[in-house]
Amino acid sequence: MGGQGDGGLTAALGRRLRGAFEAAGYTVEGVAERLGAQANNALARNETTPAYRATTAGDPLDLLIRLFLLQRAVPESLLSKAFPATTQELSALGIIERSGDEVRAAVDIRPYAEDERQWWVVADLTPGLDGRREPMRPDYVLGIAPASLSLVRLTVPIKAEKALDIGTGCGIQALHLADRMNHLVATDVNPRALTLARWTAALNEIELDVREGSLYEPVTGERFDLIVSNPPYVIAPPSDGRLTYRETGFAGDSVVEQLVRQAPEHLAENGWCQLLANWTCVRGQDWQDRIAGWTGDRAAWAVQREQLDPAEYVELWLRDAGLHGRPEYTSRYDAWLRWLDEQQVEAIGMGWINLHNVPGQTHAEEWPYEIEQPIGPQVLDRFQRQEELPADLTGLYLTTADDVVQESLGPPGAEDPATIVLRRQRGMRRAEQVDTVLAGFVGACDGDLSVGQILDALASLLDREDLHADYMPKIRNLVSEGFLNY
Repeated sequence: MGGQGDGGLTAALGRRLRGAFEAAGYTVEGVAERLGAQANNALARNETTPAYRATTAGDPLDLLIRLFLLQRAVPESLLSKAFPATTQELSALGIIERSGDEVRAAVDIRPYAEDERQWWVVADLTPGLDGRREPMRPDYVLGIAPASLSLVRLTVPIKAEKALDIGTGCGIQALHLADRMNHLVATDVNPRALTLARWTAALNEIELDVREGSLYEPVTGERFDLIVSNPPYVIAPPSDGRLTYRETGFAGDSVVEQLVRQAPEHLAENGWCQLLANWTCVRGQDWQDRIAGWTGDRAAWAVQREQLDPAEYVELWLRDAGLHGRPEYTSRYDAWLRWLDEQQVEAIGMGWINLHNVPGQTHAEEWPYEIEQPIGPQVLDRFQRQEELPADLTGLYLTTADDVVQESLGPPGAEDPATIVLRRQRGMRRAEQVDTVLAGFVGACDGDLSVGQILDALASLLDREDLHADYMPKIRNLVSEGFLNY
């Protein structure tokens, strides 16, 4: 790719491109309206024909859709009208490729919007359009993907001085952090990713401090209020066919381990580290204990959203690389499975890890159920509740959260229900099975009486002296998980 230096896509050129996109209506809303539901849905399945048929007007919006989203050739003479006096600059940078009277996109530039904000993201071309089978280049830079959006929605909504994005890829995390951080640092081991992240920043008028290097090497001696990472966490054997955006030369899940273990050294006091992760479930070891060993004496919360057996895992990532159906598929499959077996891996966990740089314990759990998005505000709330709750709850005046509903099940006519479940509608959408005593306690939490007063009243009513000791841990859990507010 030509022109990859730090000043490749200048701020001035970035503004011109942004202006051209805005003038053409090359936005999420503009593209959706032009293509219509059928073509949009087909494009989401990597099928371009309906979208091609919907872009026959030949105006700048049609040209941009065909060029960047459909990867079709367009006449240079028409594109010059959409990008006045910039096609030569774009060709020199490697954004487009010229062939005769036509040009093709060399990278993907697509509109992206969230929370009423409009951006454009630069990445490598989407592979596999219209069923094409083309192996990815080793330094492939992934664009907007479900994993990167998961990290966006996981990130705690804090405003602070400095943030670090490790393994920045196309730079999508920086877009979301720009209005909340005064200084953004983005790192990657892939020089191509750094170039495209710079281009994304330039297009969106974001100041981004981009540095090359592995893990925390580029920020030695620095501390951050927030560290986020969607690292190359795929657990794969050493291979010449490794894809930089998802695999490393680290053994097993050690890239995630090192990110977590070393995070406190690079976090400010009360700083946060949040990352997506895969981890190995090794025979004879508890995965929760392994992660607790990484987080040490820091407050942490790890959530396993999914667990795959080795065969499922290998199939997932071979398909992702576009190798399914290719001659080398079965040999790669066999070698990968054999390697995982040698590592004593019986399953692979997939999820996220949150670390808060304060003293505390690690809570690791499986939670494959539906959750509210974005979950970041609830992550922040959960940590604050657990860290700020006093040791003695008896003097607190609690109220029931407004999203809590009670579900009671039992045979018709029974005096008491067989099962009582309290269920939250927000956050992790947890459900807690409770007995009639705890349900009665929650029902009485309207802010008028303290915890101690409600328990005393229930103890007198039920003639039980052990209510405080038996129910205080359960009440603490309900407060920590947001069922009760104080």
